[in-house]
Amino acid sequence: MSRNLISIQDFSKEEILEVLKMAAGFEKNPSQPIFRDKVVASIFFEPSTRTRLSFETAANRLGARVIGFSDAGNTSVTKGETIKDTIKMVSNYADLIVMRHPLEGSARYASEISPVPVINAGDGSNQHPSQTLLDLYSIQKTQGRLDNLFINMVGDLKYGRTVHSLLQAMSHFNPTFLFTAPEELKLPNEYKEYLRKRNIRFEETRNLSDGICQSDILYMTRVQRERFTDAIEYERVKNVYSLNNSMLDGAKPNMKILHPLPRVNEIALDVDNSDHAYYFDQAKNGVYTRMAIITKLFS
Repeated sequence: MSRNLISIQDFSKEEILEVLKMAAGFEKNPSQPIFRDKVVASIFFEPSTRTRLSFETAANRLGARVIGFSDAGNTSVTKGETIKDTIKMVSNYADLIVMRHPLEGSARYASEISPVPVINAGDGSNQHPSQTLLDLYSIQKTQGRLDNLFINMVGDLKYGRTVHSLLQAMSHFNPTFLFTAPEELKLPNEYKEYLRKRNIRFEETRNLSDGICQSDILYMTRVQRERFTDAIEYERVKNVYSLNNSMLDGAKPNMKILHPLPRVNEIALDVDNSDHAYYFDQAKNGVYTRMAIITKLFS
């Protein structure tokens, strides 16, 4: 049976730490063409810049060839082809599949069909495990540890798949969470229950300024237009938070701002030059982390 990465829970704590250690090795030596005989399929049914390009860069740096598509409109999906048939066909051509799809559970379904490993590059508002691993790598690099950190997650906590995956991964490391969101975008109860069962401390607030001074990590997220069925609701909450440089005056010296990107209005441009800003470095870390994920699954 192939090994897949569909949910961050597919990896144990030990496997997560193994991937982070491998990522550090790839950062020191990013060109290691150890998979010249492999083909990686990059199939994105939903738009992506960083995830798709960093996965393809990672595969190329490992020597693998990349096939695939970035727009399902150019594929047989437009003719009515099912996910099942698409995955069956693609798995004939590749040794590993990286897939993004708007439907929750689509990646798990693909992994059950495919004879080759599948990496979930985001399935709706459900999971985004490779983003979580690069987030963990970024946290470890900037804080020197993963244990006992205060993590403030801000914005779209209802639909934010990066948030859902990260809180599950961080539960291995005894964090304290602050969840900052308006009522319409609060963290779903299932994730709160998940944390309670693991005795992970958390609080909730609507006020962005409440937790900045306490935070080791300020994890900003975009309010995602594509997840809303009600345009009026989106308009009401789209600019609910906007972080600017003046709000960082009381922040701890070690505090870093992460964001899975793209940003819209939630981080002002004047934050980019702050010592606390780390989101562009975070995106760069995606290449090394995804090199480690591909290597682990091929191994």
